[in-house]
Amino acid sequence: MNHGIHIVDTAFQRDHFDAAYLIVENGRAAFIDCGTNHSQSNLLRALADAGCTPADVDWLILTHVHLDHAGGAGSLMRALPNARLLAHPRAAPHMIDPGKLIAGATAVYGEQEMQRSYGAIVPVEAQRVVVANDGDVVELAGRSLLCIDTPGHASHHQCIWDLRSRSWFTGDTFGLSYREMDGPQGAYILPTTTPVQFDPDALKASISRLLAREPEAMYLTHYGRVEQPSRLARDLFEQIDAMVALALQYEAHDNRHPRLVQALTDLYVRRARERQCPLDDNGIRALLAMDIELNAQGLEVWLQRRKR
Repeated sequence: MNHGIHIVDTAFQRDHFDAAYLIVENGRAAFIDCGTNHSQSNLLRALADAGCTPADVDWLILTHVHLDHAGGAGSLMRALPNARLLAHPRAAPHMIDPGKLIAGATAVYGEQEMQRSYGAIVPVEAQRVVVANDGDVVELAGRSLLCIDTPGHASHHQCIWDLRSRSWFTGDTFGLSYREMDGPQGAYILPTTTPVQFDPDALKASISRLLAREPEAMYLTHYGRVEQPSRLARDLFEQIDAMVALALQYEAHDNRHPRLVQALTDLYVRRARERQCPLDDNGIRALLAMDIELNAQGLEVWLQRRKR
């Protein structure tokens, strides 16, 4: 039973990498995250396939404002005449004025790559933006969606609890799990420490908050629905500790970055083998290459922040 929850592949970077979610309740709808501007046609198609129109959407709820989750929010809101955008208190201002988001991402990727991957980032009208504080509940046609503050991956991150399905929409707090890596024991999962706000202790505390409600499943941005949350959380805790230990091990080394990339690659490949992942080692390395690079960068930013 899908409880009115629809997975929407945003087609960011590749298939089955970046998901948004559509919840439909009594003819009313909410999106959770939205991908990039290039994702809008997929989102609107999913809405139509679910028997809804853009006017039926009451909410666009953002887990956080990293551009693979929220880059298309401004454009999508222009297509949803009755929707309000719900965001973490630290995230909401960046939706009203995305200048800092644009500048930061452009500095990293360059203008050409920004256009290719994300398109033009446009603002959301301030009167359509609602701030979700920790513990706030929004209603979708009588269906309660609880928002909680979940720092660790980003300081402006929230997760959404859906009592109807007893599931969390976790953004990046509950890590990454790609369906190509599923084995006979179930999903393989790894944390994401993407720069620039990784905090291992906060991330573990956020994951513990999610587990406290004894969820049946987690809906990840990267990618899809996963079950066995308690088992996956143990895997995440073990890997967060291992990743931090590797970062500290290589903190003072010359050529730290390539050493850390290699150590993370070895860690993830070994654990994937333990989970009987169907891909061979080269396939695992290829699938996780971008995530490994970003995780290494995130750990290095964390090391630098520790020194301040």
